[in-house]
Amino acid sequence: MTLIVARRTPPPGASPEHTAVLELCAAPLSLAELSAYLSLPFSAMTVLVTEMITAELVQARAPVARRAAPDRSLLEAVMHGLQKL
Repeated sequence: MTLIVARRTPPPGASPEHTAVLELCAAPLSLAELSAYLSLPFSAMTVLVTEMITAELVQARAPVARRAAPDRSLLEAVMHGLQKL
């Protein structure tokens, strides 16, 4: 799941679609989210974002990997330490 992030503000004369994508991508969003927010088909969104990557308006990046759940013994040790306070 690739995330799209704006690299800069909309340039003068940018199309409404480009402007909308840049505004929405102030925080990272997936192509599927962009497609839904702009009510555009996923294939059209892919073409639009590809053009924007080439123009260096947006950047595609890998999603942040989630860490494994903390070890239960560590959580219990923290809980016991807090109970002693």
